[in-house]
Amino acid sequence: MSRVFVHGQGAVSPAGWGVPVLRAALEKQRPLPVQSLARTGWDEPLPVRVVPPPAVRPAFMAHPRMRRASPMTHYAVGAALEALGSDAELIRSGNLRLGIVTCTLAGGLSYSRRFYQEVLQSPASASPMIFPETVFNSSASHLAAYLDSSAINYSLVGDAGTFLQGLAVAADWLETDLAEACVVIGMEETDWTAADALRLFDKRAIHSAGAGALYLANRPRAGALVELAAVTDSFAATRTLGRHEAARRMRAQLPVGAPGELLCSSERDHPAWKDWQGRELTPTETLGQAFAAAAAWQCVAACDALQRSECAAANVSITGASLQAIAARFVNPHPPTTQEQT
Repeated sequence: MSRVFVHGQGAVSPAGWGVPVLRAALEKQRPLPVQSLARTGWDEPLPVRVVPPPAVRPAFMAHPRMRRASPMTHYAVGAALEALGSDAELIRSGNLRLGIVTCTLAGGLSYSRRFYQEVLQSPASASPMIFPETVFNSSASHLAAYLDSSAINYSLVGDAGTFLQGLAVAADWLETDLAEACVVIGMEETDWTAADALRLFDKRAIHSAGAGALYLANRPRAGALVELAAVTDSFAATRTLGRHEAARRMRAQLPVGAPGELLCSSERDHPAWKDWQGRELTPTETLGQAFAAAAAWQCVAACDALQRSECAAANVSITGASLQAIAARFVNPHPPTTQEQT
């Protein structure tokens, strides 16, 4: 993999809209409040952590493509625009070819459930206007339309680890010049169908929603203190290869680590990291389980810590209830010298 640098990051989460509020929530290390979500056909509601409304309505929501878009699209676009910053204007003017990779497990559930519920209740009156939002690629399409981008655009559907695979896809596009820069987005939205399904695998987990985004390029820029150093192979958990062994093989592809490094893990105290000497951060404990969005928050938190010189390097580990074990490593491409550290 050629050198890939992180030029920006963005986040929308139960903590609010933006990376600063995400950082503040994670620094407190206290789980965010839980709300109740009604479950169709059941008296007992489900616990969830929802994304609060933005303090000020973002201008992009007035765009024609956004007026009927799913909540997941709003989260994805919000996170992507924060990550892109002023470079969004370069894309609109045709001066920057931006590759877009969106990653999700559940997709636009709220509109999907609503559409198929209408089909079951009265097929003749089911609204075709909301059907486009049931398509997994809708968010990537809306973002590309908003940015006037005609460059390469992929949607990856899988478990939480798919976000790290999206980073590898973006790195390949940059190396082969399919794009001059890439934004990779992990996104999910809240619905009782996902919250109910999650409890079948982990009764302690709290379903949540939002998005996280990393803006990547293969050229450094002033102030870019984060480099994507590696994405490991993906090790699927199977009957012959258990979750712990899959995670152990993933860990074996990364450096041993040092006390000054950070581990952003999807699962605290995982056996694969039992010898970890540095600081450990588990965003899902604070924000809830949002699948691909949760993996993106891990990466955003890792990159944010590096940019703030809070660690020398950061590993992001995706294990837990996912179908695969995969990790990424971020480093400071220009670590401070001994004299600067003193």
